[in-house]
Amino acid sequence: MTRVTSYCRTVLDRADVGYAVTDARGNLLWCNRALGAVLGVPVEQAYGRSLPALLPGVPEAPAPTREVLAPGPKWLEVRCSRLGDDLMYEVVDVSAWRDRELTVTQEADALRRAQALGRMGTWEWSISEDQVTWSDTLLEMFGFAPGTAFDFELYSRLVHPDDLPMIEETLDAALKTGSVFTYTHRMLRPDGKERVFECFGEVVVDDDGTPVRALGTAHDVTQSSRVHDELVRMAEQDPLTGLPNRRALTRALEQELANNGSGALLVLDLDNFKDVNDLRGHAVGDRVMRMLASALQSRLGDRLIARLGGDEFAVVLPGASLEDASGVADNLKEAVAGFPLAGIGTPARITVSTGLAEFGPGDSWELVLANADLALYASKAAGRDRVTVYEPNHYADTVKRVSVLDRLRSALAGGGLALYGMPMVELSTGTTLGHELLLRLEDGQEPYLGPADFLPVAERSNLILEVDRWVLSTAIDALVEEPDSRLRFNVNVSGRTLEDPDFGGFVLDKLGSAGVAPGRLGLEITETAAVTNLDAAVTLATQLRSFGCRITLDDFGSGFGSFVHLKHLPITGIKIDGEFVKGIETSDADAVLVSGIVQIANGLGLSAVAEWVERPSQVEALKKLGVRVGQGFHLGRPVPLRDVVNAERMPPNGALSSRVVGAEDGARS
Repeated sequence: MTRVTSYCRTVLDRADVGYAVTDARGNLLWCNRALGAVLGVPVEQAYGRSLPALLPGVPEAPAPTREVLAPGPKWLEVRCSRLGDDLMYEVVDVSAWRDRELTVTQEADALRRAQALGRMGTWEWSISEDQVTWSDTLLEMFGFAPGTAFDFELYSRLVHPDDLPMIEETLDAALKTGSVFTYTHRMLRPDGKERVFECFGEVVVDDDGTPVRALGTAHDVTQSSRVHDELVRMAEQDPLTGLPNRRALTRALEQELANNGSGALLVLDLDNFKDVNDLRGHAVGDRVMRMLASALQSRLGDRLIARLGGDEFAVVLPGASLEDASGVADNLKEAVAGFPLAGIGTPARITVSTGLAEFGPGDSWELVLANADLALYASKAAGRDRVTVYEPNHYADTVKRVSVLDRLRSALAGGGLALYGMPMVELSTGTTLGHELLLRLEDGQEPYLGPADFLPVAERSNLILEVDRWVLSTAIDALVEEPDSRLRFNVNVSGRTLEDPDFGGFVLDKLGSAGVAPGRLGLEITETAAVTNLDAAVTLATQLRSFGCRITLDDFGSGFGSFVHLKHLPITGIKIDGEFVKGIETSDADAVLVSGIVQIANGLGLSAVAEWVERPSQVEALKKLGVRVGQGFHLGRPVPLRDVVNAERMPPNGALSSRVVGAEDGARS
């Protein structure tokens, strides 16, 4: 027995749990080393001391449960039980366990806080039981209180119906492959707010490869999704009209072609829309552009119309035949032509030119758009306000146009341009009063290009600005070379040059530095160009006339409301359009009109020159109507500028020509 008792004492001394025996008053009768370590007192010195004093908070009577004490940094669980007339205490140090529990709790709390701050929650799906467990954070993100009973059926009802099939397909695929998965979906919360969630998950399988559970996260990406959608919208939407832009159009066209689709593309350009901006300012121009865009869109329904930039639009017509597409184009042309502009204070009518190109499998969007552009260019070249269907010869026309521009550029740089002077003659005496300078291309290349071949091409590009300045500079240089004040030149100004705000200053600087009297130089502006760019024409004419230059309105009578324009343009003379002159001897109507023009010109103090004088009989008829000055083949053919400068004044050659002045000889410089 003594031996067993010795073993028991040894075991108790080596135990990690503290044991002690006290009398009824709590004085220690015995304790093991583990308890001495807890008390911080050697075992031999602990006997006879009060345990409640050494370990405050210990129960002083037996209790059915353990008491938890926290003396200092330690956590202790204490149990008191009766041992005969004495008390036995069992003290367990649970500090390490409590630290681990606290750490786990803190980590869980940190995770919960992180999920809440990051708008992210977790879920787990027990596949065998078909139960889904949602984290409290995720429930709150879904709009429910923590702990709410929330099954997959309820979740499915809240998901956007367009997104639910995608989720089901993704989960089915993941269950079959056991792979990770991700999807993004919209959800309508109970409070009516739509949120966007990005979900990541993985499938856990057993040793046989059978899926047992799936778990994942859901991240609220509503804000970033809205930012992304806005960036996409900005990247593919025209900011002025709200229509899709060029990028959106090319993407839609490429998608149609990638699916072997066929149909047609329309490219529309508002004719002379720049006049609205020039006459009424960009604020009004922007307003009109928005209204026109809305009018076009209303005629198209759900078909895509995009603004390509400036005053250009494009329409994709999937599956449309050539006849159908032409009908749509005509409908849009009518919508623009019938658009009410009177109340806005802009020109009474805007028209639209349209290019139409078909597309089909094997085409690229670049080719389709280029073909439609070529057809549009053909519409403009043919007079605007029309629909043109792309044909292969349009490409050849473009190649020719580019070739013409290249030749003109080379001629400007290498001396391949020349000026010819066509005399303006006093009909009663045959005296040459001045010359209109006409431009010729003499670059030695074939084929020969007359003014009617190269000037319209130049006028549709910025090259005409350089051409007009070359003509004017060359004319002034010739006036310097021959200082005789009787030598006077008229040079023609294109409509594009009227829009150049620096051209007036350029003319005055050239005249001033050359020392040429301004009255020796006249500028001719066609009536059509002046009306099209009225404000610009008035500005330039006022600037140059105030300095002493002559300003002539060319082709007078060719436009509607010609006499009205005389009120606004500060000109010094007019040229009577040749259409009124070519039959002057036989047409009473022409005679009446010319007579009226002459009377108005005289009343306003303007000079009047008759064009297309081809026969002696015309001269006599014009003189009877009061016309003093004429111009035409009968009075003198164009001759090189060098000959004009060097020649002495000669009477008219009296040459008659069966050839009526055409586009080439009547063309402006």
